[in-house]
Amino acid sequence: MRAADVIKVEDVSPHERFEAVYWIRFQDHSRRLATENLTPGNSVYGEELVKHRRREYRAWDAYRSKLAAAILKDISGIPIAPSRRVLYLGAASGTTASHVSDIVGEKGAVFCVEFAQRTMRELIENVCSYRPNMSPILADARYPGAYRSLVSPVDAIYCDIAQPEQARILADNADLFLKESGNVMIAVKSRSVDVTMSPASVFSQEKRTLIQRGFKVMEMIRLEPYERDHAMIVARREI
Repeated sequence: MRAADVIKVEDVSPHERFEAVYWIRFQDHSRRLATENLTPGNSVYGEELVKHRRREYRAWDAYRSKLAAAILKDISGIPIAPSRRVLYLGAASGTTASHVSDIVGEKGAVFCVEFAQRTMRELIENVCSYRPNMSPILADARYPGAYRSLVSPVDAIYCDIAQPEQARILADNADLFLKESGNVMIAVKSRSVDVTMSPASVFSQEKRTLIQRGFKVMEMIRLEPYERDHAMIVARREI
């Protein structure tokens, strides 16, 4: 977390579909996605901070966050909203996870699973130590049983891991932690799954895995130009 200058803007308005997501309109009439800052006066990755009507917002960079990219690509729905409990697989240094923290707010929770020790130190020191709704968990998402005692049932799982069998790993975590009515999002990185397959084939394969594991796929979109050879899948557990 770093202190940052707060800039003034023309206007801030709620997103048309997603609660606790906003549009910042700058004086040159350009606009950016944003979330309301849970830790006013501080940024996570150098993002712009905006003050409007006594509230502070963080500009959300779609070139550094696949979730923001999916929203800008006009995804129909996301399972992340105020007061929800989210299991975040592959939290890394907290760029997107911090925006999820903003969205779920003080009454929500974000369980942040990350495998790399150095990255986990950065996540704890720069993000989680200032955000009481974030719980860092140093663990391998392939083995959810290892952190079963640290995660309570969640409303949603967000998966962004650089591993083969990404959908299987997500489904294994869902078996342990996802509520019956819960939804999932997975940012599929085709190059991490199989570099010999076309991205489209990889996306279809991961989609089939989710269906076989009892999920109904609601939507799948490509993330270009923000992320090359990536797709975002939103799915719901079928009861």
